Amino acid sequence: MTRLFAIIPTVFGVLLLTFMLVHLIPGDPVEVMLGESATAADRIQLRAGLGLDHPLPQQFFDYLEKLSHGDFGISVHGHAPISGLLAERFPATLCLAWLSLSLAVMLGLPLGIVAALNHDHWLDRLTTSLSLTLSAMPHFWLGPLLMLVFALWLGWLPVSGMESAHAIVLPALTLASGLTAILTRMTRSSLLEVLNEDFVRTARAKGLPERTVILRHALRAALLPVITVLGLQLGSLLAGAVVTETVFGWEGIGRLLVESIDKRDYPVTQACVLVIALTYVLVNLVTDLLYSRIDPRIRFSE
Repeated sequence: MTRLFAIIPTVFGVLLLTFMLVHLIPGDPVEVMLGESATAADRIQLRAGLGLDHPLPQQFFDYLEKLSHGDFGISVHGHAPISGLLAERFPATLCLAWLSLSLAVMLGLPLGIVAALNHDHWLDRLTTSLSLTLSAMPHFWLGPLLMLVFALWLGWLPVSGMESAHAIVLPALTLASGLTAILTRMTRSSLLEVLNEDFVRTARAKGLPERTVILRHALRAALLPVITVLGLQLGSLLAGAVVTETVFGWEGIGRLLVESIDKRDYPVTQACVLVIALTYVLVNLVTDLLYSRIDPRIRFSE
């Protein structure tokens, strides 16, 4: 319960900081909407209609009052309810993030386990080199490379967009590459450390099969730092992979955030950042609660 109440000041701080930073962005949404040829009277009228003529503290508390009623406001540029925009974009980001995370777990955990069990072997060196190579590839470079190979040269997958069910493959692979590298290295280092613990030697001394020692004893304890990384990365993926969504034309919340910043659409920008903040906070809360499930030595007070 204490952790749930701790979310409130965190979210409030994010709202306040975001509101101030958004209004410090150079440019005027009224100028963007009306253009340079608009008259001064038109600018004054639109500014008053959007509430931008009020002092910043009043604008902030007006925004908080609307949020308390579940109202994210109206888009300055598109004149559409922001809640509708979020409901339209967030499922696309959720689907992309979940597939990317699943691919990273299916690849990263086995590779990390193989590397740890074959320490200083050629398999360990190969796995480590592969993870370092993947982590060194930025998404803005890897994405176009995958497009070139699988879309243009081989013609197996669409270049971008969301028209086909196969369109998610390339952005998911792009996102999963860096996370796979992180999980591989984290699983390897954590498992190597746990394999030297006394309880692992005791399990082996009891005559337990090596498979049981690794999977039921060592791996369970080694997963704690891995879950921490997974929680943070899942929050990042759900928040919207801005570069990947932009490169592949994926209509997610990350691309919506970039578009709103470019158009000086303050309400949409604030709503996107709020969703991002809530995602991080909730994912971290779930990650903390999972600790006690995985490691019985950890117990949180009520």
